[in-house]
Amino acid sequence: MHGKLDAPPLDAVLGSASAVAAGRLAGDGPAGQLPLTPDMLREEPSGNVFGLTQNVGMGWSPAALDGPQYVIVSTHGGLRSEDGSPVALGYHTGHWEIGLLVRAAAETLRAAGAIPFAAYCSDPCDGRTQGTTGMFDSLPYRNDAAVVMRRLIRSLPTASGVMGVATCDKGLPATMLALAGCGELPGVIVPGGVTLPAVGSEDAGQVQSLGARFARDLVSLDYAATMGCRACGSAGGGCQFLGTAATSQVVAEALGLALPHSALAPSGEPVWLELGARSAFALVRLHALGIPIKRILTQHALENAMLVHAAFGGSTNLLLHIPAIAHAAGLRPPTLDDWIRVNRATPRLVDALPNGPRGHPTVQVFMAGGVPEVMLHLRRMGLLHGDVLTATGDTLDATLDWWEASERRRAARARLAAAAAVAPDDVIMGPDAARGAGLTSTVVFPVGNLAPEGAVIKATALDPAVVGDDQIYRHRGPARVFVDERDAIRAVKGATERPIRPGDVIVLIGTGPSGTGMQETAQITTALRYLPWGKHVALLTDGRFSGFSSGACVGHIGPEALHGGPIGRVRDDDLIEIVIDRGTLAGSVDLVGAAGQPLDAAACAALLGQRSPHPGLAPHPALPADTRLWAALQRASGGTWAGCVYDVDRIVAALEAGLHLTKERT
Repeated sequence: MHGKLDAPPLDAVLGSASAVAAGRLAGDGPAGQLPLTPDMLREEPSGNVFGLTQNVGMGWSPAALDGPQYVIVSTHGGLRSEDGSPVALGYHTGHWEIGLLVRAAAETLRAAGAIPFAAYCSDPCDGRTQGTTGMFDSLPYRNDAAVVMRRLIRSLPTASGVMGVATCDKGLPATMLALAGCGELPGVIVPGGVTLPAVGSEDAGQVQSLGARFARDLVSLDYAATMGCRACGSAGGGCQFLGTAATSQVVAEALGLALPHSALAPSGEPVWLELGARSAFALVRLHALGIPIKRILTQHALENAMLVHAAFGGSTNLLLHIPAIAHAAGLRPPTLDDWIRVNRATPRLVDALPNGPRGHPTVQVFMAGGVPEVMLHLRRMGLLHGDVLTATGDTLDATLDWWEASERRRAARARLAAAAAVAPDDVIMGPDAARGAGLTSTVVFPVGNLAPEGAVIKATALDPAVVGDDQIYRHRGPARVFVDERDAIRAVKGATERPIRPGDVIVLIGTGPSGTGMQETAQITTALRYLPWGKHVALLTDGRFSGFSSGACVGHIGPEALHGGPIGRVRDDDLIEIVIDRGTLAGSVDLVGAAGQPLDAAACAALLGQRSPHPGLAPHPALPADTRLWAALQRASGGTWAGCVYDVDRIVAALEAGLHLTKERT
C-alpha cells in the first residue's frame, strides 16, 4: 500500500564536524539553594534529596519546591506543533489532543502552588489494527500498560495524588486499572472525550465497512475514498459511537473516578478544555479532604457502574474490564449472576450509535445530559447507591441533586435542541419511554452444547427485523467454519468459491486468548451491519467484538477452542441454532445437526464428544511470544470470565506446583 522514499545521502546520516566543534563540555548549574533542613538530610532517603536536584535541573524554581506533588499519567500520543498540525502522527485521534488536558491540569496545579509531574504510556488503536496481526497485542496491552502506569506512579514515592488522562479502548481501561491499584492515593480520571461527527459524512465505525461494501458492489471507489477521508469532524477524541472507548469513559464517570458530566465531551471544544482545570481542582480537593481512591472505588460504586453500563447499552468488552478494575482495587469481581441481575433491573435508556433505533452520535448523548442524566433515571428507579463518594469529594446523591437543578444541565440540553434539532428526551429516555421505543436490556449470556461455560451477546443491538414479536431472536442455519479471520472476511466480501450467504452461521475459532490474544473481529461484524443481508447472518467466536459491533454476534464462547471448547469441533454445514430471549435475558447456542441434517440432543452431544478438533485449529503462526505469555498468565488467573487479569497468588501457586512436579519427574 505504501511506497519507499529515495535513500538520503550517506553524509546526512553520518553527521558533521561543525556540530561536534560547537558543543559545550560544561554548563552553569541552576542558581539558588534547595530548601533543605538538617532533619531532611539526616532522616530522608537520598532519593528525596536527589529528586529536588532533578526538579531544579529541569528548570523548576528552587523557591517553589515545597508544594504537594501530583503525578499526571496519560496515554498521549503523537507530536503536535503549536498550531495543532502534526509533526509526528499519533496512532489515533483519541490520544492526539489529550496533551492539552495534561497541560491545563498541570498549569492549574502549578498556579495553586503544587508541583505537577507528567508521565506517558501511549496506547494502540483497535480500529487501525482490525484484520491485522497488530490486533494480537490489543487486549494484552491493557495489562502491560496498567503495570507500567502503576510502576510510574509508584516511582514518584513523594506524590500526594494521581490523575489519569485517557480516552480509548485499551488505554482508558488500563488507566482505570492503574489508579484502582493505587488506592491509598487521591485520584481522578479525565476521560479524553469524543470526536465530532463530520457533516454529510459517514462515521468512524461505518467507514470500517467500506471494503466489504465495495467488494459487494454497494459503493463506488470514489464514494469510498471520499467517505473514508471525511469521517472525523475534529482532530481529537474517541470514535463517535458508543463503542468500547466511549463506554469506558461512561464507566469511569459512573465509578465516581471522573467528574460529573465529563464522559463523552467533544474533544477540543470549550466544555472539553475545561476538564483539565476542573479535574486538577478536584484532585487538590480530594487530597485536602483526605479521600483516597479506595474510598471512592467501592463495591457499591462497582454496581453503580454496571447499572450505568446496562442503561447505556455499552460495549461487551467492559465485561472484561470491569472485573479487572474490581480485581485491581481488591474488590469482589461481579459474577455472572450479578451481570444478569443488573441487566434485568433496567432496560437500555440511551439511543446511541450503534444500537439505535435512531443512533445518535456520542456528542449528542453528552449534550442530552450524559452519565448524570442517565443516573437521575436510575435513581428514580431506586437502583443507585447514592451514598458513594465521587471525584467531587461529595456523595453521588449530592452530585445528582446539583445536576438536576443546574444551569449546566439546562444549557447542554438547550444547545442540543437548538443546534441539532434533537429533543434530549429522545436521546436519554426514562424507563417507560425506553420500553415503548423498543429499547431492551443490554447483555444476554447464552449457554449450550457449544458454549458450556457461557458466551456474551449484546442483545439490545439485534436488528428488530429479525426479532419476533415475543422479543425472541431465533436463527438456525449451516455453519461456515473459519480458523483465520482473513479467510472469513474474504468470504463475507464474496471473494471465495463459497461466499457467505443469508442464513449462514459464521463460526470463527482459535481467536481466543491462546490463539490470537483474543482479537476483535470488528471488520466482520461491521461489514455484516452495513451489508443489506447481513442481519440474516450470525457469528459465533471464542474471540471478542468491537464495542461498535451489532447484530447476532455471540462472543467470549468458553472454553476457547484451543483448550477443548466444543466450538472447536464444529464443521462446515453442521446445523447451528441460536435462541436469544430479550425479555428473560436467557439464551442458547447449540449444535443441532450435522451435514445439513437435524439430530436429537443426545446424538449431538455424542458427536461433539467423539469428534477431534478442527484440523486447522492452532495458535496463529504470528502470535507474539509476549502475547503467549499473557494468555498463559491470564488463564492461570481465571481466564476471560475473571477479566483476563493477573492474579499473582494463583499464578505463583501454579508455577510452584509445576516446578514441584517437574522436580519430581527429573
